[in-house]
Amino acid sequence: MDFFENQEAARTKTRWLVFLFVLAVVFIVLSVYLAVRLIFFGLETKFGLEAAAAWGLWSPELFLAVTVVTLAVVSLGSLYKIVSLSGGGESVAGLLGGRPLDPNTTRLEERRLLNVVEEMALASGMPTPTVFVLPKEGGINAFAAGFTPSDAVIGVTEGSLQNLSRDELQGVIGHEFSHILNGDMRLNLRLMGVIHGILVIALIGYLMLRSVRFTGGGGNRKSSGSGAIMLLALALLVIGWIGVFFGRLIKSAVSRQREFLADSAAVQFTRNPGGLAGALKKIGGFVTGSKLETPHAEEASHFYFSNGLRPAFLQMLATHPPLATRIHRLEPGWDGVFPASKLAPGELPGPTPELAVAGVAELAGAPAPARPDPGAQSVAEDVSSRTVSDSVGTLDQAHLAYARSLVASLPTELTASAHEPTGACALVYALLLDADPQIRARQLENLRQSADPYIYEQTVALSPKIDRCPPEARSTLLDMSLPALRLLSKAQYEDLYDSVRGLVTADQKISLFEYMLQRALRRHLESHFGTTRPAAVRYQSLTPVLRECAVLLSALARFGGREEMDQAFSAAVTELGTALELLPPSETSLREIDRALRRLDSLAPRLKRNVIRACTASIAADRRITVEEGELLRAVADSLDCPVPPFLPGQTF
Repeated sequence: MDFFENQEAARTKTRWLVFLFVLAVVFIVLSVYLAVRLIFFGLETKFGLEAAAAWGLWSPELFLAVTVVTLAVVSLGSLYKIVSLSGGGESVAGLLGGRPLDPNTTRLEERRLLNVVEEMALASGMPTPTVFVLPKEGGINAFAAGFTPSDAVIGVTEGSLQNLSRDELQGVIGHEFSHILNGDMRLNLRLMGVIHGILVIALIGYLMLRSVRFTGGGGNRKSSGSGAIMLLALALLVIGWIGVFFGRLIKSAVSRQREFLADSAAVQFTRNPGGLAGALKKIGGFVTGSKLETPHAEEASHFYFSNGLRPAFLQMLATHPPLATRIHRLEPGWDGVFPASKLAPGELPGPTPELAVAGVAELAGAPAPARPDPGAQSVAEDVSSRTVSDSVGTLDQAHLAYARSLVASLPTELTASAHEPTGACALVYALLLDADPQIRARQLENLRQSADPYIYEQTVALSPKIDRCPPEARSTLLDMSLPALRLLSKAQYEDLYDSVRGLVTADQKISLFEYMLQRALRRHLESHFGTTRPAAVRYQSLTPVLRECAVLLSALARFGGREEMDQAFSAAVTELGTALELLPPSETSLREIDRALRRLDSLAPRLKRNVIRACTASIAADRRITVEEGELLRAVADSLDCPVPPFLPGQTF
């Protein structure tokens, strides 16, 4: 799997979407014009308006008016839906009736799901998504939605929770993670917004038809006018169904091949094709299959793991490949038999009892992980910038096992705090406490005056445990805390960020690592609280951002006061393939780094690959990456929406 190529492919699909949409709009404009002209041409002839009738079917003035009105209706319909989806993945989950899972839930199936999602997020290097459950949906299905990994959500039906084994659930979640990592989510949201404008035509026809029912007679001309309006309303309904046809055609053209890609990625992530194949087989033998009952199922049909609607009359209109085709690609020797469901149509499995928090991970089916040696030093050896960039947007069983073992090695108090909003706030504060006792005392005094007393006490209690954590666990704890932090109110989030800023600046200086941690927190939460929008691609060349490249690479070359600064910068410039000069410290302030990262985030995916390679070449000029260097590199890549999996102890590239 190639993260950057798949991101580019998603952008290519966006251009294909625009072409099909324009084609659909042209067809709709012509259809509306013909309907209006034929209906009112008949009226003109009936009432003897020979001059008008002499125009025939072609009327430039009428065509212009119909075009303007139709384009306005389609544009406003699309704009309305795009605005309503501005909340990203949570907007889609809410539309489908989802409820967010409590990050600290003790229900067996929910805990197992959260464990699987958390493991995959930590193993891939992306922030942990918020998880939703569709409680009234007995079919086996799932979806991923959002603009970027920072605001992604994963939704799973109650039927999936109750009927899939852990391996099968992991296969489904791996499929959805592929959609997150390969740029499909943003494409799907755009598709959902744009297509709504086409469907508005049918809604207008329906409203016109209803209004005619309340229009009485009162003259031949008036009744004829009402009849014309009724005919026009019926015509718009028919044209609206043409819009539905085009909408399904566009969705199928854009999404079907991406489903094959996501299946392949899920197998690569889990190394277990049987898990994903087992989930697909259960859908085939399940009484409700993967069908969703929500009235909004059609709008989001291209988001689902499997077809959430009735089977399409034409396969060309199906948003997903046939189940049998997908299974045969995973298990070529499959006998074609689907296991029979034990539930009656429409029946949901009964609830399971809640469990005590202790031991839930093991009871939920997680393999018992081997705890890492606390004395081992996490260092990647013989590093190549190319192989690091190739790892972006991927994960495998080794990374999943490492994520499980790292979480298992953490004190229970830390992981429990990460799954609860106030505890997550305290955890973030504890992560930012300085090792210098005097600076720490100043930080804690400022925090005591500004933070909630209970959160302050939690921070003090957690800080010794944070001090004993390995360096690589710090970013893991932050990523684990994100779903709980998203449960804060906007006012609570603002208080959190104010306190974070106070902790970081307590010593009148900010280290590069402190800055990157603070930036990651802001980046992954501000999209949720509606204060920022995802960056759009603006640059197809590095030329407009060479200054920003120089700022970032100069700062990395100086990281840790390394003696081989010139060598590190030279290696980065060689990898980037352009001429740059090492900037003095005065021109690589944190403000300049922040500005540089924001502009570099607007690069096309293929150019982000070059920047990641140059950053790796700088940090790994000595052919090795220490824990601190690895976490810094991952933080820079995260700022560019390029998740890098954690470096494994002793990993060789």
